[in-house]
Amino acid sequence: MLASHGTAGARAAERAALGLAAPGGRLSQLVVVPDFWKGMMGDDWLNNASTRDAYGRHVERQLESEIEAEVARVRAQAQEAGLRYERRVVLGKPAECLLESASMLKPDLVVIGAPRPAGWRGLRSRMQVETLVRRLAAPLLIVPHPG
Repeated sequence: MLASHGTAGARAAERAALGLAAPGGRLSQLVVVPDFWKGMMGDDWLNNASTRDAYGRHVERQLESEIEAEVARVRAQAQEAGLRYERRVVLGKPAECLLESASMLKPDLVVIGAPRPAGWRGLRSRMQVETLVRRLAAPLLIVPHPG
């Protein structure tokens, strides 16, 4: 099982997962949309319900488009490696979503990227690695950030 969302660290985890999987195996990609996106409505400047709704639909379409591009990229790599591919996209807290998915899928291995080094730009979804280490039933591989 691969937790990946397209950042440099996630792509390092993808390369590791693809390199470790045996041909004919299964790669399950988990994309977690952190729950802080639910509050990204910009209500301070959206002063009526129809404008808020239109903006909300725009944000959802943009996120969906970006996620589908990432999924297509990983799916193509998995197919090229001779792997069966499946994906799951969920909204929530990253560690809790990963634990729930791993509980359902029963993977042989869970692969994630390490947190970004200090000073690297981008949103930090704050994967709670300690929670995973304590509660995950499968082995966990944390791939170092390429930076």
